[in-house]
Amino acid sequence: MRGSWKPIAAATGLVVIGTVMGIGWQAVGQPVTPPSGTSSYMSVNEDNFGSVFDRMRAAKASVMKRQLDLLSARYDLSDRPVPGVTMSRGKPIQDGVRVKLPAGVTWDTLATMAADDVRNKGLFPAGFMPLPHPNHPEGGMVFPVFQIDGVKKQTGRDLARFDLDLDIPDRFLPEFPAPIYLTTRKDLGDVSRGQLVTSNNYYELFNGILNPKQLEGLRLLLTPFAQQQFNLTADRRSEHPSLGVACFDCHQNGSTNGATHLVGDIRPQEFRHRMTPPPCGASTFSGSSVRSER
Repeated sequence: MRGSWKPIAAATGLVVIGTVMGIGWQAVGQPVTPPSGTSSYMSVNEDNFGSVFDRMRAAKASVMKRQLDLLSARYDLSDRPVPGVTMSRGKPIQDGVRVKLPAGVTWDTLATMAADDVRNKGLFPAGFMPLPHPNHPEGGMVFPVFQIDGVKKQTGRDLARFDLDLDIPDRFLPEFPAPIYLTTRKDLGDVSRGQLVTSNNYYELFNGILNPKQLEGLRLLLTPFAQQQFNLTADRRSEHPSLGVACFDCHQNGSTNGATHLVGDIRPQEFRHRMTPPPCGASTFSGSSVRSER
């Protein structure tokens, strides 16, 4: 009993120290408590699809105008291709710095200013700020027209949304379809043969080139799975029920197509950043290394 006071004193000391540190953190860090009723999950109440369709389709023109006005205010979107420089299939590459500067400001002026001065005078170019989703409160996958048309022609799946279109002009998007070069079979050149690889043609294109395990991996990349905007329920943003979205719908032919979405690792919604799926240059078809045109 005489020796038992030491552990008790140590435990009491830890409690006191923890309490003081907690009080100090609250005073210094001032953690923000989420508002009452805030949830990481969306409501599971399903609205009538016909009502949602009519309301969001009617609002589409104004939503897109707001986004396109924002793009025009931030960037020079004119068609100025680099003479003689194209992508693999001949699509011109656009030239020049496209971020617009505040009135009366030049790049040389900004280069001579301290960072604090740029910030305090509000001269930081808006084009370097995060670009919002075409409809940020709504979010979700949005695909370019060429991807929508290509997938629908081959598979019958419709990746068009009734409430939104992609906002980036086609001249700034990658060429379509992207070529595919296998690092393990460089002698074959572009194994896509100028086609968009889908579940309808992958076997014809890759049988005899990839092994069975690799073919199965490629099949999974081309298999659609239900997704928030494209599914079989009434809670969707496609006009008709959809089987979903495949990996290669965003990473066309293992490359990219400029499709957009919001990152899934942040809440609440307004803090989620817009993202564009990158090329899958370092990915594999379950073992076969793929190099795609960036």
